Amino acid sequence: MMKEEILKEILKVGVIAVVRAKSADLAVKIALAVANGGIKPVEITMTVPGAMEAIKEVSQKLVDKVIVGAGTVLDTETARMAILAGAEFVVSPILNLKVIELCKRYSKVIIPGAYTPTEILTAWERGADIVKVFPATTGGPQYFRDIHGPLPQIRLLPTGGVTLENAADFIRAGACAIAVGSNLVDKKAVAEGKFEIITEEAIKFREVVEKARST
Repeated sequence: MMKEEILKEILKVGVIAVVRAKSADLAVKIALAVANGGIKPVEITMTVPGAMEAIKEVSQKLVDKVIVGAGTVLDTETARMAILAGAEFVVSPILNLKVIELCKRYSKVIIPGAYTPTEILTAWERGADIVKVFPATTGGPQYFRDIHGPLPQIRLLPTGGVTLENAADFIRAGACAIAVGSNLVDKKAVAEGKFEIITEEAIKFREVVEKARST
């Protein structure tokens, strides 16, 4: 898929599943579970042991079900390795302009992290496709409304503390999508191999976003 198609699909789904796991094998299983629940964009973080292998496996074996991305990317070397492994989008908790530049060079979706108005605008002006507001719970949905007052053109993505209870508030406050980690991927369910629970949660998050967008 072309970059434009990847971005369009991420925005359409409205949810990015953030996957942190104890192994690459578990990360792949989680990716499939959330995809079965209708969440196609899956961010495998670099904190997963064997993250590159997980990205490669998902990109090859689940290509029809998952749009795989790399998360917690801090530098250009990691971004390039992730892209070569098959990542279609790159997410960072920080604003590293060189990472944005590299992703643009490879024509991949880039979602850098920022928080202050200056950081957010800088990220957007330098080519961010979406700006990840992290940690989102610090300012909450009201912060998104405040930012969108003077900067309505910027696509904002809340990450950190997004739940089924506040997801709709973020969407109604102007978020283009949400990113969800531990509140979607239940650690107990993973430990017990009950991946159907994760699929059920994925469905709930999709429904919340869809409903919020229509009201």
